[in-house]
Amino acid sequence: MSSRRNFLLQTALGMAATTMAPFTVAATAAGPALLPIGMAGYTFAKFDLDQAIAMMNRVNIKNISVKDIHLPLNSSPEKIKEVLGKFSAAGINVYAVGVIYMKTEKAVDEAFDYAKRVGVPLIVGVPNPELLDYTEKKIKEYNIRLAVHNHGPEDKLYPGPKNAYDLIKNRDARLGLCLDIGHAARAGEEPSKAILAYKNRIFDLHIKDISAAVKDGKAIELGRGAIDFKKLVTALEKINYAGVCSLEFEKDMSDPLPGIAESAGFFRGVISTVNS
Repeated sequence: MSSRRNFLLQTALGMAATTMAPFTVAATAAGPALLPIGMAGYTFAKFDLDQAIAMMNRVNIKNISVKDIHLPLNSSPEKIKEVLGKFSAAGINVYAVGVIYMKTEKAVDEAFDYAKRVGVPLIVGVPNPELLDYTEKKIKEYNIRLAVHNHGPEDKLYPGPKNAYDLIKNRDARLGLCLDIGHAARAGEEPSKAILAYKNRIFDLHIKDISAAVKDGKAIELGRGAIDFKKLVTALEKINYAGVCSLEFEKDMSDPLPGIAESAGFFRGVISTVNS
């Protein structure tokens, strides 16, 4: 794999050529499509919507899984129109909502009604295991997919992706996983192996790095930590991953832009290297 410096140099050159359009490009005779990069809305938990959009524009990221911080579950039609309008004006695609926690049937109902009103095809959520039967029923009723998010060793429900996968693998094909690679690694699952093992059920990715693949591993800029991103991207290419790779930057959350920019540049460099 090329050095970190080379990755960032490649990205800088690529960004110069794409300032007038999103980084994601269509497949051509010259090669496959690049993996689309997005943002997990939780990254901007300490910022308002306009600030979040401004940061995304600075790093040329054009997809977001919007969090209820910026679009509450009880939003009026006017509020939904306002928020979606701001994203649209910035050229940003709202491809999912979440993470949404669901501890009751009422919460499941609210999540699916919210996704329908927002007009997205995917919910990133955490329904309690005893609610999976009811969640599956709602998936069939609304024809909206749901991706169960794993939250690491501290999470009693779904610490790693396998904990979720084992409960959903025989259910409706629209019930899948949002694989958080950092939490997976902290829970003892190597992310690229998880991608290959659960390929048909991976609907979304939360991309991050951690200082060490242990329970107490800390969030860090991509490429500085324990995750092998070339191996990860190679696995995604192998399964023909069709979703978004959303950065979730949880370090320096009061000043995340430098870390987001570095992480996005590094990840784009890895993608370019794997595709070359």
